[in-house]
Amino acid sequence: MAKKGDQMYYEAFINCAEDGCKAAALLHDTLRNFNSANLEKHLDKMHAIEHGADEKKHVVVEELMRAFITPLEREDIAELLHHIDDVCDCLEDVLIRIYVNNITLIRPDAVNFTKLLMRCCEATKEALVEFPNFRRSKTLKKLVLEIGALEEECDRAFIKAMRDLHTQSHDPLEIISWREIYIYLEKCADACDNVAGSIERVVMKNS
Repeated sequence: MAKKGDQMYYEAFINCAEDGCKAAALLHDTLRNFNSANLEKHLDKMHAIEHGADEKKHVVVEELMRAFITPLEREDIAELLHHIDDVCDCLEDVLIRIYVNNITLIRPDAVNFTKLLMRCCEATKEALVEFPNFRRSKTLKKLVLEIGALEEECDRAFIKAMRDLHTQSHDPLEIISWREIYIYLEKCADACDNVAGSIERVVMKNS
């Protein structure tokens, strides 16, 4: 279990991951109940979540620069924090691409993709809740593997969505726009998997 003085770092990891869960839920809700007239409002909400995650990250970075002793190596804390924050950035990027590409109709496979991303983000948060106990945890490895399995499921969804797009659509602009959106959706899953990878490296270095 983490020492009391170390809790700030671990709590920041969890809080930033919670922002990722909020961003994923907002993206899913926006696409599931899509109304282009409300898109700017949803973009503002998404940016507020992303900005909040950035502020949490900056507080930890400032503390990291001042701290004499840290619970993990400084570069490991910085790397893990970066990857957790990147999840929110990637989710916001998806919504931005939908806005700038002037999407008016959401493809069903994109909605299904966001369901997977919500699961990815929840599993990532659960792993970070367990992370302070990584030296003795019996469930952390299982959670890391779950994130990896979800990322592979997202890869399969990406391939199918791209295949369907190119075989079913005859509109070049639609193909170009949705290719970009699917690529950014897949990056969200990669971002969660990067968090899992950072957790694994920390465990290996400190075991």
